[in-house]
Amino acid sequence: MTQPTLQHIVCTSGDHAFRMAWWQWGDPNASHVVLCVHGLTRQGRDFDVLARALLADAEQRGLPPMRIICPDVPGRGRSEWLREPALYQVPTYVGAMLQLLAYLHQQAPIGRLDWVGTSMGGLIAMGIHAVMGTESWPLPSPIHKLVLNDVGPVITWESIQRIGSYVMDTGHFADEAEALAALQQRFVNFGPHTPEQWAELNRPMLRPHHEGGLQLHYDPTLGLGFRHVPREAFVQGEAILWKLYEAMRTPTLLLRGADSDLLTAPAARAMTEHGPKPHLVEFAGVGHAPTLVQDDQVEAVRHFLLDADA
Repeated sequence: MTQPTLQHIVCTSGDHAFRMAWWQWGDPNASHVVLCVHGLTRQGRDFDVLARALLADAEQRGLPPMRIICPDVPGRGRSEWLREPALYQVPTYVGAMLQLLAYLHQQAPIGRLDWVGTSMGGLIAMGIHAVMGTESWPLPSPIHKLVLNDVGPVITWESIQRIGSYVMDTGHFADEAEALAALQQRFVNFGPHTPEQWAELNRPMLRPHHEGGLQLHYDPTLGLGFRHVPREAFVQGEAILWKLYEAMRTPTLLLRGADSDLLTAPAARAMTEHGPKPHLVEFAGVGHAPTLVQDDQVEAVRHFLLDADA
């Protein structure tokens, strides 16, 4: 399968209902599910290269079939924008992922669930861990393996300020070339990519603008939460994340861009000594966050998820 299929589910948060899209790769009946969840302003097609690599490797080695599920988190990509911007927060996303997992399990029972979370997708995974083992958890077993991509319980204040400076600007571009150039400037921390890699990674980020041309494929109001964040609230949030992380025991791989301003080197080292005590892999010349497009990044995830001794 060289392209995924687009699916939708209606989720609820309180009395608010919304359609959430996800991209499905592989065997729709496979019991091994790999859930890949993207970063703040990105979308599920970020994982195209990784999905193709995992499926090809599994087929070549005769491993059990897989379903690879890449949701567009609400407000992004093909998912519906939320009527209440205050709902753009991790608890809403955790609830949506639990509903998606329940739906997938109903369609074809899930015997093994792995999770790949980039930035915000990793924070959602940490929230998910808080409900594993409770009656809210829809699966018969916990997450089998977890990949945290350039994220953890310590997030620098400086990176939050940097992200907040652009997140509400979805742009207005004359054409694809102008849009891709603007994204290259915005996401320079992603590290070097060939023009072909950059185009494939970012074309799904674009949607028509109502005045003609293109804009980015997410709701700009999801950035309202970055305005005037009190430093005290930020510190309190970090304490909550550490508590969640300390309770985690899932075998974990921690990826870090060596130049990341969101997950610092000292914070990553501290993570290896607490909670699930993950194996740490760093990528030179990359900031926040590794795109899982480059061969060495894909290989790190492939080895961890599919090799029995990883």
